[in-house]
Amino acid sequence: MVNAIVLLQIERGLINETAAALAELDGVSEVYSVAGQYDLVAIIRVPSNDALARLVTEQMHQFDAILQSETLIAFRAYSRHDLESMFSLGLE
Repeated sequence: MVNAIVLLQIERGLINETAAALAELDGVSEVYSVAGQYDLVAIIRVPSNDALARLVTEQMHQFDAILQSETLIAFRAYSRHDLESMFSLGLE
């Protein structure tokens, strides 16, 4: 499984509809609207690097509202939530 975070700058006034459309793409697990330099953050989970490349370069970049993007490929996931659940099995 390949996980990636895609940071997106979106044309003003088109953030909500772009977020909703992106969230419908296979491989996009979540889309967040955020404050700061970027307008949206898309969380991608796909089976391979080729699938990631297709999603980002062929599908996502067909959206005219996307002005700029930056794709970050995740190497490892660290989550306090996941660690706590592993160590608390059977303890209530």
